[in-house]
Amino acid sequence: MLDGRTNDARGRADGAPSVWRAPGMPALLGSTALGFAGVALLMPVAPLRVLDGGADELGAGTVNAVMMLCTVIAQLLVGKTLQRLGWRRTLMLGACLLGAPAPVHLLTDDVWAVTALAAVRGLGFGIITVCGAMGVAVLVEPARRGRAVGAYGLAIAAPQFLLVPVAPWLAERAGYGPVFVLAAVPLLAVPLAPPVARALRAFDRPAEGPAGSAGRRDTAALRRALTGPIAALLAITSAGGAVLTFTPGLDPDPTTVYLALLVFTGTSALCRWAFGGFADRRGAAPAIAPLLLLGAAGLAAIGVGAADGPGTTGRALLIGGMLVVGVAYGGLQNLTLVHAFAVAGEEERPAVGTAWNVGFDAGTGLGALAAGAVAASFSYPVAYAVLALVTALVGVAWAIPRRRTGAREPGMIRTTGSSAGGTPGPGE
Repeated sequence: MLDGRTNDARGRADGAPSVWRAPGMPALLGSTALGFAGVALLMPVAPLRVLDGGADELGAGTVNAVMMLCTVIAQLLVGKTLQRLGWRRTLMLGACLLGAPAPVHLLTDDVWAVTALAAVRGLGFGIITVCGAMGVAVLVEPARRGRAVGAYGLAIAAPQFLLVPVAPWLAERAGYGPVFVLAAVPLLAVPLAPPVARALRAFDRPAEGPAGSAGRRDTAALRRALTGPIAALLAITSAGGAVLTFTPGLDPDPTTVYLALLVFTGTSALCRWAFGGFADRRGAAPAIAPLLLLGAAGLAAIGVGAADGPGTTGRALLIGGMLVVGVAYGGLQNLTLVHAFAVAGEEERPAVGTAWNVGFDAGTGLGALAAGAVAASFSYPVAYAVLALVTALVGVAWAIPRRRTGAREPGMIRTTGSSAGGTPGPGE
């Protein structure tokens, strides 16, 4: 099966340099980290801003839900955007849409205005996420893809680890101004777009079939193959969306909120990296069900802690639950992407990158919106109980032995003829 790259590029698997130093990877990881830094600063703070402005929990959840909705819309359009603009301009556009609206938050705390800004940021975020996932699959050969996805995951999770806990604390201590100014940091990724584009243009060579035409995709088989990993991803990212949006409302003490978010983001960052080697050695599928069930247990602990209130026991359950959910959240982000690439095959890299990112961000937005609606109608403990139940049910579905299309060996999806195999519009 052809992956659309030159033989010397494929040969880097033997005695190859670290995935961190593969051509194009430093710039790609740097632009990813800068983009997610902007998101990490505003994910907990934008909802907090509208709560302070008089909105309820549903309004606060809507901010991040709309951002994720626009992220998904942008992700579905990235292929056409790449064909029209090329990698360089597309990456620049994503960085500008994500970073430029951040300082405008200084002007308003109105829920509709903040939601409109979130919509623009979501369009930029959608571009950054799909380009990142597609780029990693091109720049590093399949034999080391787990480690490459781990490096990419760490570039995503490290800003969350450093900034998600700090952002609400900084907003409480120094005001919203510094947070909104710092959240423009994705603009610094603009100069990194040209080296990423050059590397992708060098390695992402379309493969030609016998008659020089692209093969026909088996879309039904592709859809069946991706159902399992995307369902697992939706479950855990829904939990993550609720955690990132509403943790500042679970305890009145900013230090407790800081520690809880620090534990969650730190654990998820470590696990996104650590599970990469596991996936390369043993495959991704075996660990998915256990991590889903672990995540459900952690969500239940958070809910019980929220019900117990801001005492010693409640805070211990909150932080312990954050630790457990962080393991599942980080590990599953790596494993579901690696598994999706494996079952779909190399020809479907662009489709997998888009589907995975849509699942990630749809889950994040759905979790924020659903948890906000349940919390507004009932309470935070009920919201976390619902999230725990859904995550557990998906975990049980994975654990039940059955013949599942998505669990078959890599290379399952075939095309008639040869696939074009490359990402759309590889030109600069």
